[in-house]
Amino acid sequence: MANQLHIFGSITALVTPFKDGAVDDDALRGFVKWQIAEGTNGLVPVGTTGESPTLSHTEHRAVTEAVIEAAAGAVPVIAGCGSNSTAEAIDLMRHAETARADAALIVCPYYNKPSQQGLYDHFKALADASSLPIVIYNIPGRSIVDMQPDTMAKLAEISTVIGVKDATGDAGRVSATRAACGPDFIQLSGNDDMTLGMMAMGAHGAISVTSNVAPALCAQFQKLVRDGAFSAALEVQDKLYPLHRDLFCEPSPAPAKYGLSLLGQCQADVRLPITPLTDAGKAKIKAAMAVAGLL
Repeated sequence: MANQLHIFGSITALVTPFKDGAVDDDALRGFVKWQIAEGTNGLVPVGTTGESPTLSHTEHRAVTEAVIEAAAGAVPVIAGCGSNSTAEAIDLMRHAETARADAALIVCPYYNKPSQQGLYDHFKALADASSLPIVIYNIPGRSIVDMQPDTMAKLAEISTVIGVKDATGDAGRVSATRAACGPDFIQLSGNDDMTLGMMAMGAHGAISVTSNVAPALCAQFQKLVRDGAFSAALEVQDKLYPLHRDLFCEPSPAPAKYGLSLLGQCQADVRLPITPLTDAGKAKIKAAMAVAGLL
């Protein structure tokens, strides 16, 4: 299993390639191998960027298994296992553990808006049901609930709750979580455009959408930050910023998939309710990729 020393750096929130309406297994496996060859430090299959809401349970499990097999232990695989049903999340976690994932990414339950006690009880139930390490995914903009640092601190007392993907948009939360949970509790940026600042404040890496399209540049950026070369990292940040911004110019992951189609990694196909990128969006992605030196 992964430990705190291994989950760091540039971790890609993988898209799920589609072809003719189905998961493109060949493209997925090739994409994983390319990511690793480009220097990516970890992989997250079947998160929101992987269009998990529109994958069937059978597809969800198959994608997890394919990514683990293709990665072949080269980097940690943090499988998306979140649900707003505790029982369903437990089922997904147990499958990921059987498939030999290194950890599970668990989003705070969305739509049903649990209390802080409900959040604690949800994650405690997951930890009790599986020995797989858990990375909490705190993203109030999508889930409409925000796990507070004191709740996270109580969960951090559980040995298998090892960190958080923080997409609160609050840079100060890094310091608050560090104070509540300690410096060894893994903090991963969930917002590419904020990663430089969050890491300067103590975060350990990022679960990145941009690294789908620019894995080598994101890995280079992460190494510079970890080495304390912040001026050089800022230069890379400036190259990446148009991608950080425009990969969300329309609902994700349509922009990322279009960018990957330009690189020959997969088709641009998405599933409803996500729609294909418009011509205006395509122009933005091409321009951003040009700034990053990808085209």
